[in-house]
Amino acid sequence: MQDELIARAEAWLAEDPDAETREELAKLIESGDVTELAARFGGTLQFGTAGLRGELGAGPMRMNRSVVIRAAAGLAAYLKAQGRTDGLVVIGYDARHKSADFARDTAAVMTGAGLRAAVLPRPLPTPVLAFAIRHLGAVAGVEVTASHNPPRDNGYKVYLGDGSQIVPPADAEIAARIDAVRALADVPRPDSGWETLDDSVLEAYLARTDAALAPDSPRTARTVYTAMHGVGKETLLGAFARAGFPEPVLVAEQAEPDPDFPTVAFPNPEEPGAMDLAFAKARETGPDLIIANDPDADRCAVAVRDGGDWRMLRGDEVGALLAEHLVRKGARGTFAESIVSSSLLGRIAEKAGLAYEETLTGFKWIARVDGLRYGYEEALGYCVDPEGVRDKDGITAALVVTELASELKEEGRTLLDLLDDIAVEYGLHATDQLSVRVDDLSVIASAMRRLREQPPSRLAGLAIEKSEDLTQGTDRLPPTDGLRYTLDGARVIVRPSGTEPKLKCYLEVVVPVATHDDLPEARTRATGLLTMIKQDLSAAAGI
Repeated sequence: MQDELIARAEAWLAEDPDAETREELAKLIESGDVTELAARFGGTLQFGTAGLRGELGAGPMRMNRSVVIRAAAGLAAYLKAQGRTDGLVVIGYDARHKSADFARDTAAVMTGAGLRAAVLPRPLPTPVLAFAIRHLGAVAGVEVTASHNPPRDNGYKVYLGDGSQIVPPADAEIAARIDAVRALADVPRPDSGWETLDDSVLEAYLARTDAALAPDSPRTARTVYTAMHGVGKETLLGAFARAGFPEPVLVAEQAEPDPDFPTVAFPNPEEPGAMDLAFAKARETGPDLIIANDPDADRCAVAVRDGGDWRMLRGDEVGALLAEHLVRKGARGTFAESIVSSSLLGRIAEKAGLAYEETLTGFKWIARVDGLRYGYEEALGYCVDPEGVRDKDGITAALVVTELASELKEEGRTLLDLLDDIAVEYGLHATDQLSVRVDDLSVIASAMRRLREQPPSRLAGLAIEKSEDLTQGTDRLPPTDGLRYTLDGARVIVRPSGTEPKLKCYLEVVVPVATHDDLPEARTRATGLLTMIKQDLSAAAGI
């Protein structure tokens, strides 16, 4: 075993084009660290519907230049097999460690394969890349990003020419082409021949953001903004300036790109403590709302003053607010969300006479809904202008929620007032999440197996009326690894995360509300039910 691992590592070392990872691997081989070598050479990083994502480092189980070159070669071979022999591939990247290197390697591989390649001019938000694919008529796009993952991670997200992320069977076909790549020396990688784009694509994206807003809407809401050490600041400020909103007050400590994300444990607005600096700035400056992007700015978080302090709205709350706002502006088309998001969207769409679709988790599915007008996912992802960006877009979402806050401000009202109205209209839809991060992925597999073999019959005293194993698919959904429980007035979905070592449990309870006076009692009941469901589900899953 040890000899085989070292032999694999030495073969990898011999063709590694990166001096940094070569040095790292040489030290591992010299030390004979079998455990670490096995972690890096016990398999390969799997290319799936999220592309690639993993920890930076040497070896086929890590993100590095060798892995990226193979991925790019596989994508190029797939595109050529599809008849896209001289098509354009546009490449974007964030400000994480190695992102610029991975983007350059991808451009070189595409050029060497006879395709045309164009790289965005600098680290920019992921939605700019998604926009650029359709704007430039590209056959595919690549975004080098690990979104809101920890600093040690990076990733490789692939889009096809419709501007949407890949879905089956394209992912498996690309993966097969990647597996077919043998020696890196067989992959042509010229030193030049691709285009580095100028700012015209960014300007076109910013011009398109105007379409997300009503021409005569008020633009008075004042914001505090954090880029969470990512790439959103420049683009968001440009969009807000074009729209005529007051210039956002920046959280200075998090405004500039920094791949080490020094002020947060995880650069994700949903993680505990990530919004603390933004809350502090809001207490100091008294804005109408706080806006946060994740590091690649495809997600948007919103926080509001609630009583004496600030709190972040849940993704489902923002999803409902945006839906209600779009309905009031006369939006037509289909509203869509993933199965883990609140059922409230379906009720809003039904009352407005709009089509509604539920999809598997991920914007790769939401973006493909026919006639999509608005799509959202509870993990802070919103698509408010699908004709411009067929993916979640934290910049245009920030614009539209600030437009809504401005309209309410003109009426002497707030986002919380509208949420109260929505609860009275449709019932209080309260959501929460039980999320367990693990070091050992077998813990997740064990929990899923336990729930399948010994499914609970009740949660929080509520009978489970319907239990579905989503690996079988449904009449509306293709198969996926997940479980869905429908209870009397509640719903639970359990699934492994597709991008992080987490087991995620999505909880929703619906409490009828007759009048605004009934809201406090309804919220107390909902909170109690969610707490009990969490406890019972944890026990049932053994986590």
